[in-house]
Amino acid sequence: MIRRRRANGRRTAARAAVGATVLLLGACTAGHGGRVAGEERYPYWQEGAGAAEAAAFMKLRMPAGADEVKGAVRVQPQERVYLLSFLTDEKTARSVADDLRPDHPLEAQGLSSSLSGDGFEHLGLTPPQEVEGARSTSACPPCAGDGRRAHVQAVEMHVVDGAAGRVRVYLAAY
Repeated sequence: MIRRRRANGRRTAARAAVGATVLLLGACTAGHGGRVAGEERYPYWQEGAGAAEAAAFMKLRMPAGADEVKGAVRVQPQERVYLLSFLTDEKTARSVADDLRPDHPLEAQGLSSSLSGDGFEHLGLTPPQEVEGARSTSACPPCAGDGRRAHVQAVEMHVVDGAAGRVRVYLAAY
């Protein structure tokens, strides 16, 4: 009789273990195909966020006389990418670059943009990587001790010559 009770107890424990395993496996994979719940919605463009939000994030005062100011915020799973673009004169563009405390001077493009992706197309602009003669620089504010931008991990800046002595400035930051 004691042997029967032990055997029944073992069967019950085995059934419970199998049932728990099935439930756990089902909960981990059901309907997600290995993806994290909600992941399929990324990236997306933050509604209502534009140039003002991008400039505020970068702690950048919009230059006086800047035209065709455009901006957007792309929300990604682990960060937001802030995009800002405007037309200004060459001297002002260089001043903006200097204020970022860049890693290297504004020079002929050797930097491929890792931040902007399709973002500037979203703003209706040709991406700077596709424009011949684009100049670029980048900055790591925390690395440069830029306390104003300690919350910004990286900034990329591209400058493209335009008409009538104007240049288009492209900024991307996260």
